[in-house]
This record gives sequence, structure tokens and C-alpha cells, in this order.
Amino acid sequence: MIEDPTAVLNDLEKEKESDPLEGAIHTMLRELGEDTQRDGLLRTPGRVARSLRFLTSGYHQDLDKILNGALFPVAYDEMVIVKDIEVFSLCEHHLLPFFGKCHVAYIPNQNVIGLSKIPRVVDVFAKRLQIQERLTKQIAEALMERIKPQGVGVIIEAKHLCMIMRGVEKQNSVAVTSHMMGSFRKSELTRAEFLRLVRERG
Repeated sequence: MIEDPTAVLNDLEKEKESDPLEGAIHTMLRELGEDTQRDGLLRTPGRVARSLRFLTSGYHQDLDKILNGALFPVAYDEMVIVKDIEVFSLCEHHLLPFFGKCHVAYIPNQNVIGLSKIPRVVDVFAKRLQIQERLTKQIAEALMERIKPQGVGVIIEAKHLCMIMRGVEKQNSVAVTSHMMGSFRKSELTRAEFLRLVRERG
């Protein structure tokens, strides 16, 4: 059954009016010089609105609920590393993506956390409008506060489309940020071990 174009347009207009974000995207497309009534763009405002809400869903996630019940008392005081965690975020300056790998390490102090929770903590902060430096720090501080380990280290290596697609247009540039807390900040040996283990490839 072929959809009635007029009915489709009327439905889309109602959706746009009920969702301010969708309406704003419709306006943006029009301001860019596009014909928002052409077939390829009719449903674009709704798709973009849903996409942006997903990409910024970290604002509505509760870290305490995510980590609830995931701390386990263990007599272990060696470094724990979860590396090569995929990171996707939106640069707050241009709303363009940056993406790469996050490496997280901590030294337990009576408690360890379920390993699957660490990537989820990364996602909570990555799914917000971000700059890489703040993202790195937020991940480290959240783990330090909730696990209370001897120390935490976080490294992010990422490519930024705001550098690749516009501006300096450098295709192969990678930004590297780190944030060290507790024993990772105090001990050069601990930092060196973390960096060595991150560089090792299986």
C-alpha cells in the first residue's frame, strides 16, 4: 500500500510540533538551504533527534545504579587493567564525533569491581557533549570515588572529526589524554607499568 504523501507530511508536521528538538533540526536543515519537503529529508529531523538523544543518553544514567552490587571484597592488590574500550563521543565545540580507545587501570584496596562495569562507566560520560580532557578526568574521578582504590589511571587515544573534516584537516592525527590519581600519580613505577601494559598488544 502506497502512503498518501499529504498524510505523511501532516503526520510529520504534528511530530515536529510535539518535539522541540525535531523542530529545531527541521529549522537547521532549512537554514542550510535544504528543501525539507524532499523525500530524502522528510523523516530526517525525527531520525536525527532520536540519534542525538541516544548519543547524549549519559546525562540520564545513574552511575550508582550501574555499579550497584558490582563491588566485591577480594584480597588482591595488583594492577587491574581494561584496555581498548571503544569510545564514541560528540565534541561540544562543533557537535562532531570523536572516537578511539580508552584504557583504564586501578589498584584495588580491599574491593574489585566487575570488569564489565568499567566500559559502562566510560559510556556514561562518553554519551554526553564532551571534550576529551574532561572525559578522561571524569572517568578517573568516578572510579576513584566509588571503588576507593589505591589509585586509578585512565588514558584515551582518539581521532576528532573536527580536526579531520574541517580546520587543519589532518587525517592521521590522534589526541592522547591521561589522568592519574592516587598511586598512579605518586609512583613513577606504577605509571610506567600501566603505560607498558597499554602498549603491549596480544
